[in-house]
Amino acid sequence: MTRIDFHTGVNHRLHYACRVIRKARAAQKRAVVYSTQADRLAQFDAALWTFSALDFVPHVCAGSPWASVTPVILARDTGSAPDSDVLLTLDDEIPPDCENFFARFERVFEVVSCDDEDRRRARARFKSYREHGFQPTAIEVKNGD
Repeated sequence: MTRIDFHTGVNHRLHYACRVIRKARAAQKRAVVYSTQADRLAQFDAALWTFSALDFVPHVCAGSPWASVTPVILARDTGSAPDSDVLLTLDDEIPPDCENFFARFERVFEVVSCDDEDRRRARARFKSYREHGFQPTAIEVKNGD
């Protein structure tokens, strides 16, 4: 079964998400970053370019002509997301048909900030994943980084 990890207590959600993707790439894993919110994916795209002066994380949007040869894909819907090793979801709701969608990945990551509203939504997703038969784990991030 797909492993789902919630990284909680994060100060800067997008910056931490960039670190998750950088780590996946260092392990030679292919990754999909999913959110139905175009502005959130655009912010994440920009963050990948600026979060570290020493790292480059090659990435494109799903549907790009370069998607088949690029290790990180940004996707706004489950149908355009290719099967990969890692899924990082930045959405506020669970993906539709999450059982079948998550089965296409070895690992799923959720990044949860210290914001009360973000934490509330994450708790709802955590509970919903359990109701769908998953066994998510919560990992408290030390120092919020």
